[in-house]
Amino acid sequence: MSDSRTVVVTGATKGLGQAMTARLVEAGHTVIGCARSLAAIKQLESTHGRLHRFDCVDVVSDEEVSAWAASVIDQFGPPDLLLNNAATINRNASLWELSADEFDTVIDVNIKGVANVLRHFVPMMVERRSGIIVNFSSGWGRSTSAEVAPYCATKWAIEGLTQALAQELPHGMAAVPLNPGVINTEMLQSCFGSSASQYPDADDWSRYAVPYILSIRPAQNGQPLSVRP
Repeated sequence: MSDSRTVVVTGATKGLGQAMTARLVEAGHTVIGCARSLAAIKQLESTHGRLHRFDCVDVVSDEEVSAWAASVIDQFGPPDLLLNNAATINRNASLWELSADEFDTVIDVNIKGVANVLRHFVPMMVERRSGIIVNFSSGWGRSTSAEVAPYCATKWAIEGLTQALAQELPHGMAAVPLNPGVINTEMLQSCFGSSASQYPDADDWSRYAVPYILSIRPAQNGQPLSVRP
């Protein structure tokens, strides 16, 4: 693998995805990002230029992801690094207070969205027999808290899905579930309110997280990893 990598980032327009995109571009890597907001995608294009690629894609739609992945692979080849970052969280509430639609949205984005991206990018990575897959988990994928049961369920699922995927990959590849730590993002603010401000913001986090992510190697396949300052 060359020093300059092709990196796919889902949920690239805000929070951790936006910050990782900026750091990866600064480091000389080629970034292919997606998100649901067309206006935010246009802003990324304006910020980072034509050497990179940003598309409006809803990861919940297998059809949209299929078309996007095929086009990306045709243009850039399979990615060296695949960052499944896109996620959402439920409003703070007891499980029985959440509607079926609210529950389904978290499941669809956080589990099915990841599976859709894997389904359409991983086969060509496997054919090439190289590449690192990072599926973003959470501290709530290894522990639980009240009022975020759907989110916890999805991140526990990501831990199991990723470790099973790791057992299916050929030698020379890795899939890891990554706990990014506690970061002051919109999602954390929705849970913690004003106390979220005591944690690092996404930009500060990315300055130590991106080098760590870039250091992940095939020998770590299947290992639950955590970003630490």
